[in-house]
Amino acid sequence: MQISLILMEEIAKLFLIMFMGYALVKTGLLKTQESRVVSVILVYLVIPCMIIHAFQIDDSPKVRTGLIFAFAVAAIVHALFLLFTAILRRPCRLSTIEQLTVIYTNAGILVVPLIQALLGQQYVVYSCGFLVVQLILIWTHCRSKLTAEKGIQWKKILWNINVISILIGAVLFFCHIPLPSVIDDTIQMTGDMVGPMGMLLAGMVIADIPMKQVFAVLGNYKTVLLRLVVYPLALLGLMKLVHATGMVADGKNILLTVYLACITPACATVTSMAQLYHKDAAKSSVLYVLTTIFSIVTMPIMIGLYTIWL
Repeated sequence: MQISLILMEEIAKLFLIMFMGYALVKTGLLKTQESRVVSVILVYLVIPCMIIHAFQIDDSPKVRTGLIFAFAVAAIVHALFLLFTAILRRPCRLSTIEQLTVIYTNAGILVVPLIQALLGQQYVVYSCGFLVVQLILIWTHCRSKLTAEKGIQWKKILWNINVISILIGAVLFFCHIPLPSVIDDTIQMTGDMVGPMGMLLAGMVIADIPMKQVFAVLGNYKTVLLRLVVYPLALLGLMKLVHATGMVADGKNILLTVYLACITPACATVTSMAQLYHKDAAKSSVLYVLTTIFSIVTMPIMIGLYTIWL
């Protein structure tokens, strides 16, 4: 359970930063609309630096096998989440926004700082598998659900800054090209801001949402329960059933990087896309806030169960 305590401490730090962002808006020092500046810095500078630095590790058969394993597990996890949602959609009366909330997670912001704290920088590279799979599905399945349009937005996928960063990092990794220490250290320093900036942004975004609106609707807790408890528990049971941790060397730690991504709150990108396509963005924002708040309790519990059961 020690790893759960460490995780709880790290999550508490991130949530305190979120409160700082909330306070900046509530005190009138900044406006929620100005969070776009933070968002641009995060998406186009901080996250790409984090991804490129993650690939600056020594190449070895073990690492390559771990990367393939992480990508495969990420693909299977998303397939399972899509299947679970298709089964539960009618019995649980899930709206389109609720379905997308339980499928897609906020892994891009929360996972990297947590992996760094729990496992070390050398494991961050394995998180890229989950990010790539989710990104592809967001611009195919998620977009299709919000717009009722079919087809794959290849341009959106291939020209996404995260995908470009992963390709650059992968080329450097497989071609054994280390960056000069000054450049790598600069990239690392910038990438290390991903957690604090992400939570600062979250605090600014939720500051304009009335808390009464967030907590008063009982039906919202159904979605929170599915995203933070039911899906993670179902996934944990399946991992145990197939003995997933024994499939590759260091499988438990590599699998943990994927599982961490699976138990995070609702994806902020879904809210952004709901705003873009005029599909109940208010509901998506409320669910984003609720899952974010409750994840400070549920994430350590899920990781505690992971360490005990697997």
